[in-house]
Amino acid sequence: MRVALWWLRRDLRLRDNQALSAALAVAEQVAPVFLLDPALWRSPYVGELRLAFLLGGLRALDADLRTRSSRLIVRRGDPAEVLAQLLMETGAEAIFAEADHSPYARARDARVAATLPLRLTTGVTVHAPGTVLKRDGTPYTVYTPFSRTWLALSLPSARDVLPAPERFAIPPGIVSEPLPELPSSPHFPPGEAEAQRRLANFTQARICDYAEMRNVMAADSTSQLSPYLRFGMLSARQAVVVAHEVRTAARRCNTARGADTWLNEIVWREFYAHLLYHFPNARRESFRPQFRALVWRNAPDEFAAWQAGRTGYPVVDAGMRQLAATGWMHNRARMIVASFLTKDLLIDWRWGERHFMQHLLDGDPAANNGGWQWAASTGADPVPYFRIFNPVLQGEKFDPDGAYVRRWVPELARVPDKYIHRPWTLPEEMQRAAGCVIGVDYPAPIVDHVQARERALATYKGF
Repeated sequence: MRVALWWLRRDLRLRDNQALSAALAVAEQVAPVFLLDPALWRSPYVGELRLAFLLGGLRALDADLRTRSSRLIVRRGDPAEVLAQLLMETGAEAIFAEADHSPYARARDARVAATLPLRLTTGVTVHAPGTVLKRDGTPYTVYTPFSRTWLALSLPSARDVLPAPERFAIPPGIVSEPLPELPSSPHFPPGEAEAQRRLANFTQARICDYAEMRNVMAADSTSQLSPYLRFGMLSARQAVVVAHEVRTAARRCNTARGADTWLNEIVWREFYAHLLYHFPNARRESFRPQFRALVWRNAPDEFAAWQAGRTGYPVVDAGMRQLAATGWMHNRARMIVASFLTKDLLIDWRWGERHFMQHLLDGDPAANNGGWQWAASTGADPVPYFRIFNPVLQGEKFDPDGAYVRRWVPELARVPDKYIHRPWTLPEEMQRAAGCVIGVDYPAPIVDHVQARERALATYKGF
């Protein structure tokens, strides 16, 4: 064909882009198109920092395209209407895009495909939903057997990772709208080049110790690639290939545990994507039917304290303040703050899920929903309801010297290590010496964890 549209959604990259490759294989000219969809732009789950990261990624991609004699076309409006207009303007015969699997994305794509020549490829996940099933053809709802089947399927190799095209032609004269301007997080520069830099840095240096260090919250020991995977600035396929290469290259690490553990995290991402594909109602209700009638306390003042990082539990507050400041939170901290909200405060997991989506750069409908329902014990293969994280013990175990807390809760900077995760037990004269009087400079705990734990157990046992 003469012209095709490449409709970008969650694939803001040129390397290993299956939709772009499919378009270039059949068309003489390919127009890269991104649509500012009002339905997503106005969503109550949207976050300004994530929008800024997305927009920055689009600008970086446009710069890369211009070095290849191409450019990004931006339009605003309903996808079906705008794409129909672009087909008329360009004479394009097909629209190529990577399939997305959220409930909204599937409904949107079905509506577009009903009237327009939409061709979907894989790419958001390594194995497309519907391809990892039990022998009886039903979907997995437990992670371990899912991961075994996922890993037993043909895994991609370096030969499968598609190179970025050197250059390609775009139809002339297509009008593009300007991208909005939003202030971005300096902690995560957007774009494919930064994603590749981080991938190389992680796999060449920190991946060897990942299994042992990934839960140490103050350490720079994780990949911090989740925002880049979220928007496809890095393909999931390339991440798996690199993890497998490190795992088999014994010369780089003394053990394969780090690469295995990181690959396991990628498979968890796939598990949640597959779950939401098969069970879209999980976005609105608890996956486990018995917990749909659970009576949440939903105290607005306690929720506000949790949002602001003012619960009086240092590790909880550090995580929430890291999120507000950077648009990202350490994964161990995510589990701690989610357990605290749903178990200690008995606040509906959907409140926390929405707050995370409004602030996370890597806010993904499937992974975020899966993580929150895991912590609340309402999801598929969740933590048992009686496993309730103790925020003091979690802090002492995974932030033993208080470095993470001191970074994000500066009021506690001078509190001795012995008291850093339980500052309310610090003697009054020591509080004054540390410049942190509890109830004045830093709040007292908004709940007693021991009592809150018993309340949560009694509530969950009823279901």
